[in-house]
Amino acid sequence: MNLLARNRWRSTSARLALAVTGSFLLAFVLLGAGVYFAVSTLLTNDAREVLRADVGGLLQLYRTEGRQALRGEIAARAASPDDPDAEYALVSSDGRILAGTFSRLPAQLSRAPRWIELRERDLGDGSVSRVIVNVQQLRDGSTLVTGLRTRSQDHFLTLMLRTALAGLLVAATLGAVIGALTAHWVAGRVRSLDDTAAQVGAGALTLRARLDGSDDAFDRLARRFNGMLDRIGDLLDGVRHATDHIAHDLRTPLTRLRNRLDRMRQQAAHEHPERTRALDAAIAETDQLLQSFGALLRLARIEAQSPPDTDAVVDLQPLVADAIELYAPIAAERAIALDADTMPAQVRGDADQLFQLLVNLLDNAIKFSPAGGSVAIALHRLAEVVDLEVADHGDGIPEAERERVFDRFARLEAHRASPGTGLGLSLARAIVLRHEGRIALLDNAPGLRVRISLRAA
Repeated sequence: MNLLARNRWRSTSARLALAVTGSFLLAFVLLGAGVYFAVSTLLTNDAREVLRADVGGLLQLYRTEGRQALRGEIAARAASPDDPDAEYALVSSDGRILAGTFSRLPAQLSRAPRWIELRERDLGDGSVSRVIVNVQQLRDGSTLVTGLRTRSQDHFLTLMLRTALAGLLVAATLGAVIGALTAHWVAGRVRSLDDTAAQVGAGALTLRARLDGSDDAFDRLARRFNGMLDRIGDLLDGVRHATDHIAHDLRTPLTRLRNRLDRMRQQAAHEHPERTRALDAAIAETDQLLQSFGALLRLARIEAQSPPDTDAVVDLQPLVADAIELYAPIAAERAIALDADTMPAQVRGDADQLFQLLVNLLDNAIKFSPAGGSVAIALHRLAEVVDLEVADHGDGIPEAERERVFDRFARLEAHRASPGTGLGLSLARAIVLRHEGRIALLDNAPGLRVRISLRAA
């Protein structure tokens, strides 16, 4: 048995199915055994009652007419038996059989009265049947032995046992089916929560777990899960709104500051040329801040928009061509080749946002590619999905950091000195999620491969 099979049997669903099946079978076995022993005891007691009545008649004959009369009665019954299942024997005190039909007498006849149960093989069909025997000690020292074969009762019990075994097989099958269905139902409820958690973790923060209104443990868990997501959403919205307000409120004074620095630079160029470099650096820092605030506001607008159900149909192939044309000069300065493998692929969405997505991915790929390297852009439609990939041969992103780089202003330690706002991948993910797609960062060995999957129009 391989590792996958062992893990499957160790799963909670498999254990639940086995527990339900085992409980079902145990209940059936206990019920069947109880019924079997109850019926067997009832039949045995009935046989003893019949035998007790017969013994009572013979003892009454012995008391009134003596041993000879009893011996004659037993001999007559042996010669022409009224009941083929009845057996009799009159045994003298020295162990001789005076009259009767017993082929094998019980041992220790001196211990009487008592009940004995023998098992004898039927000469007719070879089956083994029980013989219930009653032993009575008479006054003259002789012993009366009376027996009754329980062939019909034993046949009934055998039939009952076979039926019970067949029922056990049916119960095992039914228990396995019920256990599997129960485990499947439980796994389905848990899988629904797991899928929701996975999608929320991938960025679908508005998604909530489905409730069925049963108010059972799973429904209450889903309700608490949704409440937790609502609370997380409120906290994220608070942080997002605070960031957006800060960006909006600071952009205007930063713009005025930038204009003043520009005027000072123009004046310094004529009066104090040595100050020009310092003012240029200050203006560059201000431009960087303005770019960050502009990116934050764009990110806020994208996240606030509804899914593109009513947007126009956009062909991504021309957008890819435009983005490559835009970045071709920048790539040529560093001798980076842009390799494109595209085909017509239409999606429903915002053309400007999708172009911004392509620009961000190409900008990152060219920025972190080594000089003389290459960047590959692939666009393909597979069934109902459009896949866009941008791959470079740079340093890549460690697997442990691939989720963190989607956060706002998140940058790797090795790239902190490089230009940029730290919002490129955050904007890219926001655009992808707004278009109900998926974004994945993969290893390009070496380098990074970014895969975007969107729903085809």
